[in-house]
Amino acid sequence: QVQPVESGGGSVQPGESLRLSCVRPGSRFSDNAMGWYQQTPGKQRDLVATITNTGRTSYADTVKGRFTISRDNAKNTLYLQMDNLKPEDTAIYFCNNVWWSRNAWVPNGDFGQGTQVTVSS
Repeated sequence: QVQPVESGGGSVQPGESLRLSCVRPGSRFSDNAMGWYQQTPGKQRDLVATITNTGRTSYADTVKGRFTISRDNAKNTLYLQMDNLKPEDTAIYFCNNVWWSRNAWVPNGDFGQGTQVTVSS
């Protein structure tokens, strides 16, 4: 399975915005739910946003109201608009296919290299 390729990270100040992109090659992109994960050093990867193949979205409480997940199926691309960034958002961000299993979204595929987001003044 081809790994996703994330981009769009960078260093910003608190309150600023970033837009992450994730290209997931493959003929089944539009059929799959997708998610964005956040990982800080020494911690597990946490799911912060999901979008189903029908466009239904969900968010972790820590990012709700500030992050927006979207997708462009024609481009096999997933996005994460990150507004009003906070220092605690500093992490590597990954995307992946997700599927609903035992009342939780779980990753379904290989993770890529991720993209680093750093928020500091």
